[in-house]
Amino acid sequence: MEQATTDGALFGFLTVVDAPGHGLFGGYLVVDARGRPVEFLCTAPLKVTRAQQILYGATLHGHLHGEQVGGTLLAESECQPLVVLTDVEPLLAVRSHTTLPVALVKRPEEAGDAGFSSGGVRILASADDEPLVRERLAELAAAVDVSEPFERIRLAIEEAQRMSSPARAA
Repeated sequence: MEQATTDGALFGFLTVVDAPGHGLFGGYLVVDARGRPVEFLCTAPLKVTRAQQILYGATLHGHLHGEQVGGTLLAESECQPLVVLTDVEPLLAVRSHTTLPVALVKRPEEAGDAGFSSGGVRILASADDEPLVRERLAELAAAVDVSEPFERIRLAIEEAQRMSSPARAA
């Protein structure tokens, strides 16, 4: 998708899809304050080897999600969103690879009392990022269900997989 011209606020949505048989896909959707897409990027599938699992141990998910997926997608983006939202906790590790505030979107029943409410979901951010995230999300949360763009990313990745898979004989 080509980047559209925009003068308004932009918001980034970052997630991963674990596709059995293919690997881990990362997707990054940047939307304007009305929720309209401005830019979409996705990674080629990443397959974790047994050697990586052994060598990285407990740090594997942070490395894969934060650096290889999230860091790569944010670096490739031509957009500068006000905040990056994710619905996958290991993607919070991307914060060490960007100057942008990063926050986790959770359903209220999953987050309990943690974070703050915005647009019907709970938003969890570091103590340093929370004031910025809270302020910057106000405009978006008034117009858009902030959990919905993650579903768009998943569907776009699934569609790309379907389109790239060889046709099956009937």
